[in-house]
Amino acid sequence: MSTRVVEVAPERYDRWRARFDENNPDGPQRVVGVSRLEADPLALLLVRRGGYAVGVASGPRLTAHKVGTRYVQSRTAAGGWSQQRFARRRGNQADELVGLVAGHAVRLLTGAGARGLVLGGDRALAESVLDDPRLATLRALPRRELYDLRDPRLAVLETALERARAVRVTIEE
Repeated sequence: MSTRVVEVAPERYDRWRARFDENNPDGPQRVVGVSRLEADPLALLLVRRGGYAVGVASGPRLTAHKVGTRYVQSRTAAGGWSQQRFARRRGNQADELVGLVAGHAVRLLTGAGARGLVLGGDRALAESVLDDPRLATLRALPRRELYDLRDPRLAVLETALERARAVRVTIEE
């Protein structure tokens, strides 16, 4: 048996589920799990090497956001001392990115009354941003992780909001 996860907009879920149950009375597919992130407002934090997006959403729309880019050097084929030098530079640039994003997150997300958190992009960088002591209140919030998102831009932030609000249905085939 294989499983797959389908994301359904919350306003469509009841009709979707009724249609699914009608089309699959005795199989071959069945719903084995349903999960929702029922939190409003939501704090969104997406960060990848080279870009970031931070936002606050109330219901289906963003109420505040900041999106930007920051250069972080990619890996190089150089060897020896050069490889180590480039690795240090990459690490320093990533640390600067984390600091910058943490600053925007503090400004936008603390005091916004967020009841849920959406993390996306690069897992290690996102967790590094959350390690900032000023963001301690966000770490304990219920969260939805969307690490498969592409480079953070405004359109990607809006997609993250749609996916965070979606009902996740696990279907067994």
